[in-house]
Amino acid sequence: MILTIDFETYYDKEYSLTKMTTEEYIRHDNFEVIGVSVKVGDKEPEWVSGTKEQIKFWLDQFKWGESFVLAHNTMFDGAILSWRFGIKPMAWLDTLCMARATDGIEVGNSLAKLAARYNVGVKGQEVLNALGKRRRDFSSEELQRYAEYCKNDVDLTYKLFMEMGPRFSKKEFKLIDLTLRMFTEPVLELNLPLLEQHLEEVKDRKAKLMAAVETDRDTLMSNPKFAALLESIGVEPPRKISPTTGKETWALSKNDDAFKELTNHPNEMVQALVAARLGTKSTLEETRTERFIGIAKRGVMPVPLRYYAAHTGRWGGDDKLNLQNIPRKSLLKKAIEPPEGHIIINADSSQIEARTVAWLAGETDLVDAFDKGEDVYKIMASAIYNKPVEEITDNERFVGKTTILGAGYGMGAEKFRSQLRVFKVDLPATECGRIISVYRSKYQRIANLWKEAQNAIKAIAQGSTTTIGTQPQALSVVEGGFLLPSGLLISYPDLQVDSDNQYTYSSRRDRIKIYGGKAVENFTQAIARCAIGEQMLRVATKYKVALTVHDSVVVVVPKDQQEEALKLVQTLMRWRPDWCKTLPLNCEIEYGESYGTTSKYTG
Repeated sequence: MILTIDFETYYDKEYSLTKMTTEEYIRHDNFEVIGVSVKVGDKEPEWVSGTKEQIKFWLDQFKWGESFVLAHNTMFDGAILSWRFGIKPMAWLDTLCMARATDGIEVGNSLAKLAARYNVGVKGQEVLNALGKRRRDFSSEELQRYAEYCKNDVDLTYKLFMEMGPRFSKKEFKLIDLTLRMFTEPVLELNLPLLEQHLEEVKDRKAKLMAAVETDRDTLMSNPKFAALLESIGVEPPRKISPTTGKETWALSKNDDAFKELTNHPNEMVQALVAARLGTKSTLEETRTERFIGIAKRGVMPVPLRYYAAHTGRWGGDDKLNLQNIPRKSLLKKAIEPPEGHIIINADSSQIEARTVAWLAGETDLVDAFDKGEDVYKIMASAIYNKPVEEITDNERFVGKTTILGAGYGMGAEKFRSQLRVFKVDLPATECGRIISVYRSKYQRIANLWKEAQNAIKAIAQGSTTTIGTQPQALSVVEGGFLLPSGLLISYPDLQVDSDNQYTYSSRRDRIKIYGGKAVENFTQAIARCAIGEQMLRVATKYKVALTVHDSVVVVVPKDQQEEALKLVQTLMRWRPDWCKTLPLNCEIEYGESYGTTSKYTG
């Protein structure tokens, strides 16, 4: 049974979701439910308005524990249902999550836009008349109009689900549910004293950094000079295709998403540089710490993750709390703790992208080396430096590691050099070019995969199909894009080719270049996400999955089950789904009494 739900709540000019996070809004003292509508299956929606106690009494008539609960933006409605009314369903569904996967992240996926796109009806605007009005402020006629508006939203949501639902597998529905439960049923706690101490230290460091970077305004505001400054600290300046000239240029303005992403950079110096150029006074570390403190004062930490945040299907941060890019050594990670009597297990899928791209390309020697647990970094370094594996030094192995992990997507010598500089390794441009050539010569099938991907882009643009890679059960080219094991597509909206044979597709603000190596990166990450997603579902049948970050799954388990849990999580994170039985998946396990204080599990 599907129960479709929509809450209408009090809001005003200051107290609203445009000014506050979902977590802060729902937990605030100003929170009030004006009314709620529930649709049972395909029946007509019902509505109730009243006190919290009256609404709770009405809600309790439905069989939530035996039902799938559907909403548009379930993170909001589901949190209200869970936090405010103590109701937890059999599973969560969400048309907003689904729309990101089916319609893409580059188009508007609001209920109004989706309803128009799918021609299922028209969303009303009665909510605009509710600004600043408590339930007691509505006349009976106004409340009736609000009820009809809310019931219409529920109908639209249900109709959208029926339109989009057939495109989703049971596993993807389970991943949507699992993602939403991280927010609606949180378990992680925050160490408030530790966070308050950290905030003072961050403010002190920031003041010194900002004073240093703001002294040279000419460098700060000049595109070429600022780009050179980023390069000098190991950061590749973002670029874009100019909509005016059609040529590549710097993407360093406040409207460039790629530039704004640098505010999330783990290096606080980069954060300070970007903040100074944008004219802001706070760095990400400072604002994030302040947000953590606010959450800690209100309760446990809900984990807001966006299902299908990228067109590769990977998860992303949401609700102004991006847990995907907290630096490994950040004190913020140490402040994230399990409930009393529990530990945190962090299972990270080892080199999954490098393993996957080799597997897709049919690079059997590299796949076998991964499968046997050989040191592939030393093997690469052996080819680079033309010396036996046993004679490879630590520094040479690091170069081999950077090559294996970075060169699989067609990276050129300059970008490779910039990547090494991030880790304080500075090699001449000619040497970087030689290393890239050695990689492409040693792993010719991977290089050939880039060419196949370029041909696939052409086929997609022409509305035709073609073959690609050696694993058709995991990847194929169909009309519209790359078909993934999940049954979903990687598509490129409004894919076009110019006179220079360069392909671009439409994003929210700019046109984005797409080429063979980039496409390989896209579908490799997407396939890796499919594998990790299936592994995570298996882990979730036994333990509480509290978070997923990139290629890792974070689990909370009772201390008295520690040894059993470590062994089982390791086994499940090495398990290979049916469509990738020959993909050599592996993992690294850490565990401890906080997310940032861990010990390695050697098995």
